[in-house]
Amino acid sequence: MVKTNTDRTLLDRTFQVSLVLKGLDGLLELAGGVLLLLVSPAQVGSVVRFLTQHELSEDPHDLVATTLVHLAGSLTVSATLFGAVYLLLHGLVKVALVAAVLRDKLWAYPWMVAFLLVFIAYQGYELLVAFTWSMALLTAFDIFIVWLTVREYRAHRAR
Repeated sequence: MVKTNTDRTLLDRTFQVSLVLKGLDGLLELAGGVLLLLVSPAQVGSVVRFLTQHELSEDPHDLVATTLVHLAGSLTVSATLFGAVYLLLHGLVKVALVAAVLRDKLWAYPWMVAFLLVFIAYQGYELLVAFTWSMALLTAFDIFIVWLTVREYRAHRAR
């Protein structure tokens, strides 16, 4: 099947939008990592209790609210530090690679693919342990971005 310019342009735009979304996700991870460094586990628990208070007053058995309160109550300083470091490193790498790919740095394409494949493998493991639709959708989105990145990389190398 021969690709038309319209197909190429639509896929190029889709690639650009997907990269921007990944970059925004990386920025959110950086912000989350900084917040975890600045906020104590007790403060996180207080905020979660405040945010879920109304829902729990209506339905004391609400699955999401009770799970959030339980998780926030069991946070430790070491778990919070691990989460902060994880989010900061993951967000930093993601933002740097997205920025490099958006600037058409050829070296960044294989790194982006490798980075995403590592996380796809981890997400696949998480899906086997405890399936969630949000993780499944994130994994599908990452697989789609890998496909688009490989496609763009091949197109850039061919030029």
